[in-house]
Amino acid sequence: MCRRVFVTSNISETSLSLLQKHADVEINSYGRTMAKDELIRFSRDKDALLCTMTDQIDREVIQACPGLRIISNFGVGYIHIDLEAATEAGKIVNNTPGVLTDATADLTWALLFDVARRVSEGDRLVRRGEWKGWNPGFMLGSGVAGKTIGIIGMGNIGQAVAYRARAFRMKVLYFSHTRLPVKKEQELEAQWRSLFSLLKEADFVSLHAPYTRETHHLIGREELKQI
Repeated sequence: MCRRVFVTSNISETSLSLLQKHADVEINSYGRTMAKDELIRFSRDKDALLCTMTDQIDREVIQACPGLRIISNFGVGYIHIDLEAATEAGKIVNNTPGVLTDATADLTWALLFDVARRVSEGDRLVRRGEWKGWNPGFMLGSGVAGKTIGIIGMGNIGQAVAYRARAFRMKVLYFSHTRLPVKKEQELEAQWRSLFSLLKEADFVSLHAPYTRETHHLIGREELKQI
């Protein structure tokens, strides 16, 4: 059992209280992301490290903290943790998959509505004192209901976005290297398209593919020409 835990950021009181029931917890008190030497100094004598995406847990950090048994990320991603070095050192690495799926899908729709209805643009205009009165074409945005949305990357977040699109009677297209099972496509009312076909057909495009070597610059000059 891990008795000594270092937490690199102020997490929620609920999470912290749960952790404190089972371990002696020390928390980063600097109020900022720690430098590497600070991170090593506070983690060296601990059994477990609870970090966030802003902490770079590289090979140097892992090798400098031989007593660490587990490195846990407070979030979904783990690109900031050197998995190869952790595996070589026999350390467990875990995360909290799925915890941000709905939140990310909600924010996707917040951004989509913002762009479609020019909300932030209009807000900035008013704050600059440039409001001159209304006319039918002034700051005219785009409706969402009944339009076509193209989702690139149909993992958990992409599917959550698709579920929400049904409320606006939208046609849902998606591109993913691995197609969903037919039953899931029917449930989401989603149709697979090639990337170029999706870009040609969609009124709105939402990108939810993980960042990898394969997806680096997935959208470039040729893809943008299809829109």
